Amino acid sequence: MPRIAFAAWRRLAPSLMVFGLVGCAASSPEPDVAPPPPEADTSDDAARAPLLPSALFPGDAEHFVGWRCTPDQGLVTAHNEDDLRLWSAHGAYRLSPAVVASGARYEQGDLSFWSKGDEAVVESSRGRLECQQDTRHRALTRTSHPDVMFQARGNEPGWHIELANDTPRIAMSLDYGEREVTLPYRVTSLDNETGRVTLASGQSARPFELRIEARACFDDMSGQPWPARVTLSLNGETYRGCGQGIAP
Repeated sequence: MPRIAFAAWRRLAPSLMVFGLVGCAASSPEPDVAPPPPEADTSDDAARAPLLPSALFPGDAEHFVGWRCTPDQGLVTAHNEDDLRLWSAHGAYRLSPAVVASGARYEQGDLSFWSKGDEAVVESSRGRLECQQDTRHRALTRTSHPDVMFQARGNEPGWHIELANDTPRIAMSLDYGEREVTLPYRVTSLDNETGRVTLASGQSARPFELRIEARACFDDMSGQPWPARVTLSLNGETYRGCGQGIAP
């Protein structure tokens, strides 16, 4: 219904009401022009892959080291010149160097990690762990995995996934490579402090959920240590494994 200016309404209303024509004036003012629809976001940010929590990455470290500790627990560390990154069943931590008479010591609050050779002692408010170095492997790099920001894999059945480093896109290879699919994804939750991320499919007709947590993870066949636990839910199936963020 055309909108009539307030002043004009006051002049016309009496006569219009007499003829029962309120809202149907013979001559109407110019109709409102609808605002143009919002433009689609064509900026680079709209198509960029999200920044994942730093707790999923090795930093400048070249290797991940796995530790078997007493009481029964596994730890993963990655060491560089500036700090020590440590992953446990409870979370991820970054410790700074501390002065020590022998060996190497790192601290963060009440958490400390002291190592000498293949042995380490970890102390915190949770208690004390005596650890023995077990396995180690070289961290994945952008050189060996170009265009990949995060990779994860698991066994029984063998599977692996890769998140592209430029756009929100996931490539999946499932069931020993028998099924391969590439899909867009969206972030449904991201917590930088705890290193937790949840992704979902960008296509409603092809749903999946990928959960990533910064926790000590060990490949259940090779024993290789990793800094992230990964759970992929797809078509009623659940795939579990380990992963790592790949720095530029």
